[in-house]
Amino acid sequence: MTAKTTVATPSWLSELSYYSKSHTGKALWQLTNTVIPYLALWAGMIYLTTNGYSYWFTLVLSLAAAGFMVRTFILFHDCCHGSLFPSRKANTIVGYLTGILTFTPFEEWRRLHNVHHATSGNLERRGTGDIWTMTVKEYRAAGKGKRFAYRMVRNPVILFGLGPIFLFLYSNRFAHKGAKWEEWRSVVLTNLALAIIVLSLGWLIGFKTYLSIQIPVLFFGGLIGIWLFYVQHQYEGTYWARNEEWNLVQSALNGSSFYKLPKVFQWLTGNIGFHHIHHLRPRIPNYNLEKCNTSIPALQNIKPLTLKRSLRSINLHLWDEDKQKMVSFRSLK
Repeated sequence: MTAKTTVATPSWLSELSYYSKSHTGKALWQLTNTVIPYLALWAGMIYLTTNGYSYWFTLVLSLAAAGFMVRTFILFHDCCHGSLFPSRKANTIVGYLTGILTFTPFEEWRRLHNVHHATSGNLERRGTGDIWTMTVKEYRAAGKGKRFAYRMVRNPVILFGLGPIFLFLYSNRFAHKGAKWEEWRSVVLTNLALAIIVLSLGWLIGFKTYLSIQIPVLFFGGLIGIWLFYVQHQYEGTYWARNEEWNLVQSALNGSSFYKLPKVFQWLTGNIGFHHIHHLRPRIPNYNLEKCNTSIPALQNIKPLTLKRSLRSINLHLWDEDKQKMVSFRSLK
């Protein structure tokens, strides 16, 4: 939950530019301490599985690997914003490679995510790169079929259970309607690279062994990723507004959570908990977000969302325009 503010253009906003400077050394170090452990965990799971050890050991390692997969995705995410490296070419190359590791096409996801940044919290520009959100009035006016579909999408079992597999194995394999050539190309190249990896590992260790490792890693990593994306904008005190009242700064400060996580989870999630700052200035690389937060006094007024309190967000389903808050299906009765 964030503190409400009506300041459209705070005087300290220009200070964010200082933290938007990328650093090649820091980026390379993050790649080293993220991708190498991720691949090492994969090697460990292959060894355990092919040498007859209990599958429970593999599952335990898959949880750790999922954490590093999430961190890899954060590096991919920074490349999409052009912030991980100072070089645009480096961001593109690393973006493609980390996109393959996380089953996500670089150009395609970058386009959709940039639309998300430009429209987050705008009731009249929903539907691209966000989680389906209806207002109370829209839900009441909807037919039974649409209500049922919406309830299914917002059901935690569907959203966090089937969502990861649907997103990474199916949805990310296609370009969106109206995609440009470079976006189509990124989808095709990513799919080809994944096909080569899957066929090669399937031939080397067996497809059953490969799937017994890949599916849990994708599931747990995707579950964490979808939960983070969900709680970044779906929480008590979030912000939604109609086009004429919508404001980018308010959307960032009031509609993007400051998710305060334990240090180990903050590291694995690449400081994405400072999401209010990220939406204020997407070009700030993940390794500068915490320093930015502690250096600008005005940002200390943002009330953090704790891990415990974030769990309440599961029961928030609709935006009530009259009450200006998220409400549950149950509240409609």
